[in-house]
Amino acid sequence: MSEKWVEAAAVADVPEGDVIGCAPDGRDIALYSVEGAIYATDNVCTHAHALLCEGFLEGYEIECPLHQGKFDVRTGKALSPPVTEDIRSYPVRIEDGRVYVALD
Repeated sequence: MSEKWVEAAAVADVPEGDVIGCAPDGRDIALYSVEGAIYATDNVCTHAHALLCEGFLEGYEIECPLHQGKFDVRTGKALSPPVTEDIRSYPVRIEDGRVYVALD
């Protein structure tokens, strides 16, 4: 299956060191701005279905607001209990001040 690039947000809408939720093409995505780069993952925690955009971002780690499990925003890898299942991460590109995410 080929990827489809969809517009997710304006770069200015994703403050440095913060996370926002968005729904490009109807998919629930979290966008993170860390050290000048933007990353995208699924927005729903694999442990208890909480929204990661409501969690706490520290460096490259997002902490789920419900049970404090952590994921790496660059890869989606689960980093600490109670989460054991990774979240999906998505390629991101920036064009003309807009954030695009590759969905399939």
